[in-house]
Amino acid sequence: MEKNLILLYLIIAGCSTHTGRTPDINYPSPRPDSTALTFLPGTVSGDSLDFNAAFSPDGRSYYFSRSSDGISDIYVSQFEDNKWQLPEMVSFSEGPFSEADPVFAPNGALYFISDRPVDENDSLNNFNIWYVKRNGKEKWTAPINEKAVNSDSTEFYISFGANGNLYFASNRPGGYGSHDIYISRFEDGNYTTPVNLGPAINAPEMEHDPYITPDESAIIFTSVDRNDSKGTADLYYSVKDPDNSWIPAKNLGALINTPTYDFCPYITPDGKYFFFSSERDVKWIRTETLPDELKLSIVKTE
Repeated sequence: MEKNLILLYLIIAGCSTHTGRTPDINYPSPRPDSTALTFLPGTVSGDSLDFNAAFSPDGRSYYFSRSSDGISDIYVSQFEDNKWQLPEMVSFSEGPFSEADPVFAPNGALYFISDRPVDENDSLNNFNIWYVKRNGKEKWTAPINEKAVNSDSTEFYISFGANGNLYFASNRPGGYGSHDIYISRFEDGNYTTPVNLGPAINAPEMEHDPYITPDESAIIFTSVDRNDSKGTADLYYSVKDPDNSWIPAKNLGALINTPTYDFCPYITPDGKYFFFSSERDVKWIRTETLPDELKLSIVKTE
């Protein structure tokens, strides 16, 4: 895979999820209202390409991705001494490979993507979905490949329903466009064969970065170059109708989308803030600014 294509995957990768208990998050000031602000300028959002958002289950750690010279790594900022500390690279991200898209599964495992080889015979140089588990208070296990959802193509950007169902993006063959969004259901302790979310979500363009609400009644994602796009790529959303089918996706609107590339949607576990990535930084805004039909799904799942 050429370097510029790898960088594209790093830029469009990202987001997060929900675990059962709602954490008490110490949000920094100033806090946004109806206008998006840069999140923790100088701490999280700096001179690099900074993207993603994932609060830990206890709300005291914030995970994100930082890219430089075509390589991406995962960083964490800890809330200590009544403030968010300068971020440090997580231990499993140290090395020659790229990691991005940190997200917590309902069972507390930390999922991410990496272009590390699956085994000694792997020469594909594509991104796969991996996860680590806690091995002591400050340590992680060695990365584990989530084989059931991966393919010989690239998989990236993970989000979970409360029941463990896993949503992600992939450029595997058979989709509606260059990249589509898929679901792998968690059944009897295992992940099933991924299924395309269909034409209400996926179009002939490129779709990626899904965020799913815990009850799976609403989804937010990035789509590239649609007719109603306000920039190169915008954030779109869809909710389910009474028949449990996705309605055709709608643009998230001018309060969120910019003339640039908007990606990495994430709603905090308490439902208060919407995070996204744009203009090389992480941005946040109150969820009250989101469309009414989308807010209903957020309130329902708090």
